[in-house]
Amino acid sequence: MAKLFIFGLFFWLFGNPFVAFLVLMIVLYLLDRRFLGIFPNLFRPFHLSIRLRRVRQELSLGPHNASLKMEAARILMEKQRYAEAMILLDELIHVMSDSAEIWFEAGRCRLKLGDLSVGEEHILRALQLNPRVRYGEPYLRLGEAYADVDQNKAIRYLRQFQDIHSSSCEAYYRLGLVLEKVGQMDEAKQAYEEAKTIYQSLPKYKRKSERRWVWLARRKSIG
Repeated sequence: MAKLFIFGLFFWLFGNPFVAFLVLMIVLYLLDRRFLGIFPNLFRPFHLSIRLRRVRQELSLGPHNASLKMEAARILMEKQRYAEAMILLDELIHVMSDSAEIWFEAGRCRLKLGDLSVGEEHILRALQLNPRVRYGEPYLRLGEAYADVDQNKAIRYLRQFQDIHSSSCEAYYRLGLVLEKVGQMDEAKQAYEEAKTIYQSLPKYKRKSERRWVWLARRKSIG
């Protein structure tokens, strides 16, 4: 109802329904980015491209800079250019084989490329080197990767993530999705409810990063 009222106000101000609708969408997007964080950041791809270009320029001057290679690989993965990122990560593995962070990123990249077995091996290697690397995120990514091919394994990894990072709405949302796939509807509903309960207990500074997941959990509960 409020949206209709605002649209009517903009239509009255601009006298054109298309302009009014466009302004309404811009206002809603800005409000979401400021307070909710459900919509994606439309400017993020441009910022990533600019940063990647600068990192590559710096790498041309210092091709053995491991931190720059890692940053470039992460940007490429965020841009979904996983094959390019894997080239850099393989280079880093050869020179920094004792880094849990590098093994995790390499494993995450392999998972995105569809190479689940190697990706899993890399991530488990990262966890051997540092059981708390990325505060349990490796288990979350493994659970996400195996959700469609091995639900029992996905549930096991998601449970392990919860043991380490029990305040993650994303983990409970993803757990609910997997439980739905294996027909455990009551347990899935409990997982979605747990995501909502956790969100209410989070401090204000932490809520924005979890709003998207609790919003999705609420939609599943309604559905």
